[in-house]
Amino acid sequence: MKLQQHQQKHIKTWQSSGMSQAAYCRKQGLNAKTFGNWLRIYRDDCADNQTATLVPVTIKPESSPMNSLKLRGSSCHVLEIPADVSPQWLVELLRCLN
Repeated sequence: MKLQQHQQKHIKTWQSSGMSQAAYCRKQGLNAKTFGNWLRIYRDDCADNQTATLVPVTIKPESSPMNSLKLRGSSCHVLEIPADVSPQWLVELLRCLN
């Protein structure tokens, strides 16, 4: 449903007025509910006319490299080991802790 030109003019005038919808309607002698319906139709039309756009995104690696791994046990113990430890060594450690 398209709005008539005078309805669109009222909406644009209200938007630039800085007034609340109710105050604008009182001043202009408009029914607030009718004006609200015009506004809903106007916004729906504007939303329908917008096209989707893609925004370029750049993914960067974390700025500070992780220097250590922290293993937390159930009794609040923390084991901190270097992040560059060999995976095989870590597997063997975890087996021993089990």
